[in-house]
Amino acid sequence: MAVDTYTAPFHVQTGGSHAFLVLCDHASNAIPESYNALGMRPCDLERHIAWDIGARGVSLELAKRMDCPAVLGGSSRLLIDLNRDIDDSGSIVAENDNTFVPGNLSVSDEERALRVRHFYAPYHAHIEAMLDELLARRVKPVVISVHSFNRMMGGIERPWQVAVLWSQAREPIVPLIEWFAGQGFQVGENQPYDARILGGHTIEQHAMHRQLPHVIFEIRNDEIATPQQQQAWGQRLHRAIIETRFGRSG
Repeated sequence: MAVDTYTAPFHVQTGGSHAFLVLCDHASNAIPESYNALGMRPCDLERHIAWDIGARGVSLELAKRMDCPAVLGGSSRLLIDLNRDIDDSGSIVAENDNTFVPGNLSVSDEERALRVRHFYAPYHAHIEAMLDELLARRVKPVVISVHSFNRMMGGIERPWQVAVLWSQAREPIVPLIEWFAGQGFQVGENQPYDARILGGHTIEQHAMHRQLPHVIFEIRNDEIATPQQQQAWGQRLHRAIIETRFGRSG
């Protein structure tokens, strides 16, 4: 792993089909040079506190298999978390997993607004415009959000290799849970995060608001630490979605 070079607030992989849309909020650990890495060491920026390890590679492979677009966040969640409402106290954090973020210890209202304008708003505006354009053409894509999580948190082991999160209705995601279990994986349902409580800002804002079929995948990051593992899990998610006809049944 390495620290990404910041180039843009989001990145897009295009596809020929609009039946699906893949989103990856925490795809990058990049921070513009002007922020001096927020005072963080490179080794800390490679940790989960700065991004979702492996999620970008999985998202790109999944989108390639689906031949669908993928929109990926282009900056570290330590600048501003793209999957949090801008008024959420966790949008810009001064401490994460017992690690202080020096550049976030004192963030003015002006700086907060600047980060919203430069990093948060472009990502969400692009997704919004894309979905509005598709809906205007009466195309309703299935929205797939990809995240990863640490094996250990707060001294507690998280045994699930993959998890499927839901907040409104359990029935649509049951076939996915059963598919992964049938493949021999330890699969979590609303683990390690319960979407009924925490929700998921990006999915709520873009998919639920438009009543689009959607799912949030969480993959344990030691399962997707290498490009080969990321490719394998991208292919696996693709198989699960296609073979269960997720979002397309009925």
